[in-house]
Amino acid sequence: MLGDTGIAVHPEDARYAHLVGREAILPLVGRRLRIVADSYADPEKGTGAVKMTPAHDFNDWAVGERQGLAAVNVMTTRAAILLKDNRDFAEGCDPEGVARVIEALDGADRYEARDWIVRTAEAEGWLDGVDADRHMVPHGDRSKVAIEPYLTDQWFVDTAKIVQPAIDAVRSGEVRILPEQDAKVYFHWLENIEPWCISRQLWWGHQVPVWYARVPDNEANWRRFLEWADQDFTQFGVFPDRPKDTKFGWLEIEVCATDEQTAIVEAKKRIPYEVEIEVFAEDWMNRTSSIRGPMPNEHGVLTVPIWRDPDVLDTWFSSGLWPIGTLGWPEDTPELKKYFPTSVLVTGFDIIFFWVARMMMMQYAVAGQRPFDTVYVHALVRDEQGRKMSKSLGNILDPLELIDEFGADAVRFTLASMAAMGRDLKLSRERIAGYRNFGTKLWNAARFAEMNGCKPDPAFRPEAARESVNRWILGETAAARMAADAALTAFRFNDAANGLYAFVWGKVCDWYVEFAKPLLGSDDPATVAETRATMAWVIDQCLILLHPFMPFVTEALWGQIAARDKPLIHADWPDYGAELIDAQAEREMRWVIQLIEGIRSARAQMHVPAGLVTIPVEGGTFCLPLAGIIDVAEERARLEKSLAKLEKELGGLKGRLSNPKFVESAPAEIVEETRAQAAAKEEEAAALRAALARLAEIG
Repeated sequence: MLGDTGIAVHPEDARYAHLVGREAILPLVGRRLRIVADSYADPEKGTGAVKMTPAHDFNDWAVGERQGLAAVNVMTTRAAILLKDNRDFAEGCDPEGVARVIEALDGADRYEARDWIVRTAEAEGWLDGVDADRHMVPHGDRSKVAIEPYLTDQWFVDTAKIVQPAIDAVRSGEVRILPEQDAKVYFHWLENIEPWCISRQLWWGHQVPVWYARVPDNEANWRRFLEWADQDFTQFGVFPDRPKDTKFGWLEIEVCATDEQTAIVEAKKRIPYEVEIEVFAEDWMNRTSSIRGPMPNEHGVLTVPIWRDPDVLDTWFSSGLWPIGTLGWPEDTPELKKYFPTSVLVTGFDIIFFWVARMMMMQYAVAGQRPFDTVYVHALVRDEQGRKMSKSLGNILDPLELIDEFGADAVRFTLASMAAMGRDLKLSRERIAGYRNFGTKLWNAARFAEMNGCKPDPAFRPEAARESVNRWILGETAAARMAADAALTAFRFNDAANGLYAFVWGKVCDWYVEFAKPLLGSDDPATVAETRATMAWVIDQCLILLHPFMPFVTEALWGQIAARDKPLIHADWPDYGAELIDAQAEREMRWVIQLIEGIRSARAQMHVPAGLVTIPVEGGTFCLPLAGIIDVAEERARLEKSLAKLEKELGGLKGRLSNPKFVESAPAEIVEETRAQAAAKEEEAAALRAALARLAEIG
């Protein structure tokens, strides 16, 4: 109440319409409170009339700005009551009332002051009652205490003047935000932007580059001031206002400059007469409680002090200049010419408006160019159930602990393999362990190649290979390279990682290593030499393509396989492509693989080592004799039972997906997970039906 300067009522509240424009009296100190009509007042809440404290409430400040209410600051920076020598507080108030509350409350804690006011109101009979109410009060993250709005002088950026180029750049496609859905956050913040407060009262950061000075407004008054100063040198510079025996105004100077000397030069330009200016040290400023005008410096020499604003710049203001600041701007450096504008910014969803939007605004404002052409917003990492990690849930996976347990490569590859654009990652230890095994698989393949004399051959020409197996794996390598490039170009990192995983583990380790064994043992030296060179080349390509995802194991193998001219991280990214794909070799090897996989699948489904079932492949059908080896009726019953259970589960999933309410209201990740489960069960059911069909052939 000590800072109240008005009362607001709703414009359509008939109860108070006759009072709008009149004044009420604040009982404590007799201050007149103007009654204003403003839509902020809620007629349904309390009395419908709400007191306004513009200096200590954000909403009240907004009402005060609209209605022209005064803002009276009645607190210190530590939320203690500040009334003594507070001119704004005392203005227009009853002197006796002011003296009473100063004696009772000056320096008191805010909560003590509120209790005193309630007790006083009750004792003096102007308290109507106390009602319980629940309302939102912000608390400090670290201090855990209630935060009081506090009116201070701050530096602001008039963002409305610089925001439009940042909006237009994304609208026109000059800068892309991926996933595109995240552009909504960007546009919402920029299109509803407020002035940006960029000054902070902290001990660290970039200090605000503004210097201040205060001098008499003309030379005649300057000389009169010097005469006064000679008469009373001890008072020099410590009065909050001009000397009482003079009748002249002051010239308030603010200079924005990159350094002290520039600030002095610029300040002199704004003073209409010759003076000496000196930057006063911070410790000197701290010893002088109220520097307001010319004063003696540390050496007793009369001078005009110029001092720097003690505030620092907002972190996001400083980091908003990151694209050019890191390259030497404002100097026109070679690095700035070479690397700016940059290409891709990878960042998190939660700082799109904190950082991305501000970098866009500031680069267009000061450099006239976009800071980057693409913003890739990566997903959030959640636990395997899709919950946000938190200490209270006990589901935090510490990346350092994961690296210690599984290795950095396994953790990196796991994150990449799950980084589907626009979807959060559901991380689990089991998934990471699987990709650690992938690293082991790669290592074993490289060891196999080494044990069989497969060393990189500078003269090797992939397009000259003769053996079908070698031509096939060279084509698969080319296809994997092209698919990885396409995925990386489209920022589909999960597709790139999973495609390389399927190629390295499935094609190279599982199939090519096995197919190559007979060739490496061939009596034909040319076949052996070609296969060794091919395997060495393919292993090298695996290392190059996997290096962005698994840098450590690939770099280690690169150095161990052979002596190199440069480390793997400096190796050229390959550009081979369709010219290495041999359609005939691909057809031959697909036929062989299809046959082997068919036999393996049939044996697994029938739970026997061999039997009589048909395996159709291109150009014919193979048969495995099973009659007399298995109990067909028993096997059919087992498969039918499994299929019935699976179809029941599948029916439940399809029912959920066919329900519009589920699809529309359930979280997107839950809907997507349900679709994935349904697809997996469809595939499993198809396999069981195929097994039953094979049994039907037996009888």
